[in-house]
Amino acid sequence: MSRRLRGTYRRMRLGTRLALGLGVLALVVFAVVGTALTTYMRDYLSAQLNDQLALAQVAQSKSIADSGTLTGKKYFRWYYAVYDVRGGKPVLRKPEDPADIPEDVDDLTALARAQTVAGTEVLRTDHLSGEGAYRLRACEVEPGVVLVSGAPMDDIENTVTRLITVQVVAFGLALLALVVFGRAMLRRGLKPLSDMAHTAHGITSHDLTESASRLPLRADRPGGGPEVEELRTAFNTMLEHIDDSLAVRAKAEQRLRRFVADASHELRTPLMSVRGYADLFQYAAANAPEERDKHLARLRAEAARMGVLLDDLLLLARLDAAEVEAPLRMEAADLVELAGQAADAFRASHPGHPLTVTPGPAAVPLRMDPHRIRQVLDNLLTNAAVHTPPGTPVSVEVAVSASTALVRVADRGPGIPPGDRDRVFDRFYRIDKARSRDRGGSGLGLSVARSLARAHGGTLRLGEGPGATEFTLTLPRGPVSG
Repeated sequence: MSRRLRGTYRRMRLGTRLALGLGVLALVVFAVVGTALTTYMRDYLSAQLNDQLALAQVAQSKSIADSGTLTGKKYFRWYYAVYDVRGGKPVLRKPEDPADIPEDVDDLTALARAQTVAGTEVLRTDHLSGEGAYRLRACEVEPGVVLVSGAPMDDIENTVTRLITVQVVAFGLALLALVVFGRAMLRRGLKPLSDMAHTAHGITSHDLTESASRLPLRADRPGGGPEVEELRTAFNTMLEHIDDSLAVRAKAEQRLRRFVADASHELRTPLMSVRGYADLFQYAAANAPEERDKHLARLRAEAARMGVLLDDLLLLARLDAAEVEAPLRMEAADLVELAGQAADAFRASHPGHPLTVTPGPAAVPLRMDPHRIRQVLDNLLTNAAVHTPPGTPVSVEVAVSASTALVRVADRGPGIPPGDRDRVFDRFYRIDKARSRDRGGSGLGLSVARSLARAHGGTLRLGEGPGATEFTLTLPRGPVSG
């Protein structure tokens, strides 16, 4: 049964359990208060009765001393017995009124004998046969004479019983009201928690961005208090974080799907070319020496193009994964020298684009991977030549500051449309969708350049302003030795 009750208690709602717990606590408090009040009232009434007995015996003792009889005031249902104890044994005097003594005087006689032995007044509570509980008091009126008085305790018991009844009724009603109204107030105060539970259940079938998935924060909203308001705020913050995390995850999955589709599309073209040229060898016309050499050259070109594409993809994957063995071989190198080498190579491969190298510092020694930084510079210069018409001037500038070194690569071409500026570093993204792959590249050049800049602890940014394109490579300056 106890296990069943525990199971039922666990299945109750929090408000009901708190109300029951509050009721049990209140019941304990009421029991302690009631017991203390009842005990105090019983002792108080008993002390009053003792005082009344003492005062009455004083008056009656004076009456016996003056007239030898009990002529003082008598109370209803009180008993008065006078004993002569001169012979050492209590002898009851004949009372003036038979109603002054009970039918059974053994208890009164025993109290008189006890007073004789003790020599002082004796107070005792006895149950007189057929009469009920009485408070008895014996005192010596004069030498050899003992007065025993008895007062009924029915009034005390009745008063205490009525007090207990009133307490039980009052405490019971108070307990009932406390449980009922306390449960209502607790449910009102815990309503925000119910709202949170309802919202949490609804998250599985609702969009986190909907207003229904948020708990309102209003100063005039009843219930809760500051603690629940803090919990409500934390709950909403958690939902916002979950929403943001899911949004980031969705964007990452979308980028991954686009990346896989673009990579597949980029690899499909050279693979189709390789397949087509391989099929030509099945025909006799392709076996002519001049035809065979031509087709083999095209096969090697397509294979080389696929190799470059796969190398770029592998490099990006390793940079993204932040491998322990990063694809960088750090050593001391001169950035000005690398920029000059990249400029010479650009002039040789793109004679139709005049290149200007802006004079700067004589040398900028840095700790870097010179091969990868040269790759970044070559990508930026090639990008300027590919996406601008012949004759477009291109410039390279190397500058330094206290903590960084800069390389600016700019051209005076048509610039990048505003709608494409945010995506120029995306993988496989081309500004001119109609440009051929042979001329426009695979769309990985700027992505690789930015990833290599980040691997060096630097940045690659696209400059602001229409009508021109300027990329700025920033690298940190630090100790070069080692």
